[in-house]
Amino acid sequence: MPPLRAIHLLQSKEGSRLHGPDLDGWRRWGPYLSERQWGTVREDYSEYGTAWDYFPHDHARSRMYRWGEDGIAGFGNDPLDWCISLALWNGHDSIIKERLFGLTNAQGNHGEDVKELYFYLDGTPTHSYMKMLYKYPHDAYPYQDLIDENARRGADQPEYEILDTGVFDDNRYFDVFVEYAKHTPDDIVMRVTVENRASRRAALHVLPQFWARNRWAWSSKSGKPSLVLQPDADEGARVVAHNPSTGTMIVTASARQPVEWLFCENETNVRRIFGIDGAGPFKDGFNDYLVAGDEQAIRRDKGTRAAAHVYLQFEPHERSVLYLRWRPEAARGTVPLDMEALFARRQAEADEFYAALQHDIDDADARLVQRQALAGMLWTKQYYQFDVTRWHDGDPGQPAPPKPRRHGRNADWRHMCNGDIVSMPDKWEYPWYASWDLAFHAAAFAMIDPDFAKKQLLLLVKERYMHPNGQLPAYEWAFGDANPPVHAWATWRVYELDRELTGVGDHAFLEVMFHKLLLNFSWWVNRKDADDRNIFQGGFLGLDNIGIFDRSSPLPTGGRIDQADGTAWMASYALDLMQIGLELAMTNDSYVEIAVKFFEHFLYIAEAVSCNEGCNTGLWDNEDEFFYDVLHLPDGTRVPMRIRSIVGLIPLFAVHVLEERVHGHLPGLRERLAWFLDHRPNLAKLVSRWTEPGKGNTTLLSLLRGHRMKALLRRALDEAEFLSDHGVRALSRFHLDEPYLFDRDGVSVCIQYQPGESDSRVFGGNSNWRGPVWMPVNYLLIESLYEFHRYYGDEFRIEYPTGSGRHLSLSEIADDLARRIATLFMKDAQGVRPVMSAYPMLQADPLSRDLILFHEYFHGDNGRGVGASHQTGWSGLVALLLQPRLMKLSHVAPDEEPVAASVIEDIAAVIAR
Repeated sequence: MPPLRAIHLLQSKEGSRLHGPDLDGWRRWGPYLSERQWGTVREDYSEYGTAWDYFPHDHARSRMYRWGEDGIAGFGNDPLDWCISLALWNGHDSIIKERLFGLTNAQGNHGEDVKELYFYLDGTPTHSYMKMLYKYPHDAYPYQDLIDENARRGADQPEYEILDTGVFDDNRYFDVFVEYAKHTPDDIVMRVTVENRASRRAALHVLPQFWARNRWAWSSKSGKPSLVLQPDADEGARVVAHNPSTGTMIVTASARQPVEWLFCENETNVRRIFGIDGAGPFKDGFNDYLVAGDEQAIRRDKGTRAAAHVYLQFEPHERSVLYLRWRPEAARGTVPLDMEALFARRQAEADEFYAALQHDIDDADARLVQRQALAGMLWTKQYYQFDVTRWHDGDPGQPAPPKPRRHGRNADWRHMCNGDIVSMPDKWEYPWYASWDLAFHAAAFAMIDPDFAKKQLLLLVKERYMHPNGQLPAYEWAFGDANPPVHAWATWRVYELDRELTGVGDHAFLEVMFHKLLLNFSWWVNRKDADDRNIFQGGFLGLDNIGIFDRSSPLPTGGRIDQADGTAWMASYALDLMQIGLELAMTNDSYVEIAVKFFEHFLYIAEAVSCNEGCNTGLWDNEDEFFYDVLHLPDGTRVPMRIRSIVGLIPLFAVHVLEERVHGHLPGLRERLAWFLDHRPNLAKLVSRWTEPGKGNTTLLSLLRGHRMKALLRRALDEAEFLSDHGVRALSRFHLDEPYLFDRDGVSVCIQYQPGESDSRVFGGNSNWRGPVWMPVNYLLIESLYEFHRYYGDEFRIEYPTGSGRHLSLSEIADDLARRIATLFMKDAQGVRPVMSAYPMLQADPLSRDLILFHEYFHGDNGRGVGASHQTGWSGLVALLLQPRLMKLSHVAPDEEPVAASVIEDIAAVIAR
């Protein structure tokens, strides 16, 4: 069947932009502003790396940033020369609401935690249309109450959230919708729609803001931008925005009430922050003017920061709309822009685009979930700038950073110089990229914008990101940490989705990624295999709190841990690189040799990880029939750490099926494989059916033989252990009644199943894999089951759930696991979304019950959202899980792939138009 999704997507108006000649122009402006720049590593110039304390929320309104900006519902151009966001004041707060508030790592009883209600509702890949919602109370925002009550609560108690304070009771709040629509790539309108949700009158100050990021304070080479108010015969007043790097723009505002233009400078209030005399007006001028009535805090005619202040008075349930527009000076037309019609047009184009994407999703609620998941990912793009050398050494004309910093955090990453639009895990709790998160983001983005997905992966392997030794940067807090090496998997997944959409495989992208990942694979082999036995250590590998020790730090016992997950990730890495090499060999047979090399490397890892304990390397436990990490003590003792966690299930991910009908024609491939296996008979037994000839023959490469795969799945699919109603847990429920205790040489630690928040602060604030359902590993498990099914077929059946007496094929089990994950976000029989069960007020409200948050992970028993509340990054993978066909592109035979020559011709014609 033809790929209707591809045809319809490319024929849509948004699709034509994505594949048109001015794609970069349409992407120039977007939601690239962070929601929290304060408290980040890159803004930390303290002596000992105390980022949260050095630049706290209380400083943010008064202190300019070095490396970025932040704001509510922010928009900006690619390098953030100009920034736009929304400020609000209800007349009662101690400060105006300009940015999102949350607790620092030390303040929250489970670590850092945003304490706001906001939702990403819609968006298109070119940001031609974007929409989000912020809920703002009528009464004073309870800043101190949130701090004090969370400080009183221990780690064993639930978090004290904004809805718990009572400030939203009786609907005493405003729904503030912020939308953006592009008339042209550089002519953009912001629409703010405010609705009083209460049955009482209320008033609100609304201030759309437009400002220049301060670069002039850090470099004499940067000219200072200007914003100047001018009278205008048609629009009453306009602001002329001039920036040496972008030219001149015109900013206008309109509302039903008068617009009062306010100006200040995007400069630090040195009097407030440092106790130094200085001439204002400063960055916090709008705040001081409104809250304190200080007329001297603002200007009326010029500055580097401007706000269109509108004072709105509402009757019960009344709504009001205002607009902010900016456009190049040369684009001023004689015919006024119908802004309402513009938004209607862009909304209709977004509907057309998602209708094409979702043509095979019948359930309306599933379509809503997918669209909001993708909207969240689109909104969490961010301009990220960080020059580590400049950060360590300081800026000309500024105080030098303390000397201890040069030997502290990221001291060996001085080559890092980032300045790009990057997909964030989220823009408040994780306002920086994480390399393995980004791999999953790219897979989801490839559904709707494969060009952006490819560019995200290519960023990570650029010389200004990738370490000269081949390591990929982990995340801002510690670039040198080891993240799971999933980037070859992501490269292949993005390549497939791009090919499915366009009909043409991007070999140039695949080849660049392949060569760069060769360097990264070598780094892993040379740095993380202590004994050169193909058993890997790695570190924490993203699984905070999964074990009893912090695997990134020196062990209290001494020695090292051989990791089941680290070794399995490397086995998967070898298979993924083999697959990419074979694909490249389709047009360049010199890649056959290197693909066979990764085939060999996989088999060496498989042999090491699978052997019995007597070989002194194996990680398989014959007694429990499970994979465990093994602690190697200084005296040579091996101690299997019998914790039934996701660590022991990750070996399932290392699976690939070689099909002769796909690769059998490659020159010399079969001969090379046969020679290797003939001469390594101990490894040949690890490859299923490699000697059987015949067209269509499949060969299974896996860390697991049939018995061991069944043993792992028996536990993974047991509702008394890993399987929950909403996916596979990170820790077996077996450990609820049977905690694992390690007690040796004076070191005594314990781990117990916890379905929600962790009671441990050892690994950081809200880190917890001790039971919750975690999206990325569930996604990879589902993909792996599809791949196993490709080899075993429908006749191979597993009891599912374990003990039920019901047997399904591996593909059917994968389908049901995907369904279980999707139910996290979808309404149940009572109309409640499990992920939102901590928000009963919203779930009971007809106007709010379809608002969805995409948390970092999910309660292992009831599906409640846990951890970072807006981590759409990897939780956005649910968008792919709702269309399993897109997950199965690797797992069908070539003659089943829904791409035909006539279809490719149709697509080419669309692109050409």
